[in-house]
Amino acid sequence: MGKKNLSQRIENRTVLLNLQMAKYNHLEIESKWQTIWETQKLYQVDLKAAKRPYYNLMMFPYPSAEGLHVGNVFAFTGSDIHARFMKLHGYDVFEPIGFDAFGIHSENFAIKVGKHPNELINNNVINFKENQLKKLGIMYDWSHEVNTTDPSYYKWTQWIFIQLFNAGLAYQKEGYVNWCPSCKTVLANEQTEGGNCERCGREVIQKNLKQWFFKITDYVERLYNNLKIIDWSNIIKKTQENWIGKSAGVEIIFTTVDDKTKIRVFTTRPETIFGATYLVLAPEHPAVDMVTTSENKSLIKKYRDDTIKKMSLNERT
Repeated sequence: MGKKNLSQRIENRTVLLNLQMAKYNHLEIESKWQTIWETQKLYQVDLKAAKRPYYNLMMFPYPSAEGLHVGNVFAFTGSDIHARFMKLHGYDVFEPIGFDAFGIHSENFAIKVGKHPNELINNNVINFKENQLKKLGIMYDWSHEVNTTDPSYYKWTQWIFIQLFNAGLAYQKEGYVNWCPSCKTVLANEQTEGGNCERCGREVIQKNLKQWFFKITDYVERLYNNLKIIDWSNIIKKTQENWIGKSAGVEIIFTTVDDKTKIRVFTTRPETIFGATYLVLAPEHPAVDMVTTSENKSLIKKYRDDTIKKMSLNERT
């Protein structure tokens, strides 16, 4: 064997040995350091003594599946990177964690697997916490863990609701909602895709329900003006502006020829009102029954049923 070949073989073995020594044993190394961090309470923050407190919250996961999915980890990792960035800038970063364990997600999963939600969710929380979230190495302060099914937590959501009710800001009335017959729940417009439920794909119908409302219209002006100073992206701000839907105009009351029914109409162009030749009522408007003649009742009923039950909000628009 020539000196050149021997030298090459020695060099190759040296590279291989270095690679073997550099192999990262994540199970051993990460477990070791996570235990040290937890023992030292490295990520627990004394909120009362913090000189530069910084609150870094990512939406709590729903423990309504067998485990976290990669989308959860993607979001939590990005949020933790921001938290560590702020910590390096001298902030006392408080990064809480918890479980949004109430609601339709948990209920549907319990129905799907045939277990009582109380048993199922408790087991899922343990799995999420011990086998997944803690192993991500994120700066969570587990001493402030939240679980929305804990009476010591939800008593405060009940307290807040009572305050809103006593202040006249929570009230009941009937209204049409997006209803998923499969999930058996109300959906926001953003939770429907092409007239179907984003979760199960079932066709969404319009359903008239007596429900609770919050009188956020009392705060529309403040919400709208604060968008100018809040630290959000322009895309999110624009979405909020469209959702608030601020529009300057006047309300005009139209009266039927028999003077029995009054219909309130909003317009941004009151100067054109003398050119109005007709107005259109939404199918579910209470005045529809008052102005419909007897010979048209069946026709109107069919139209209302088709519109309310079969058309999505986009189709109606």
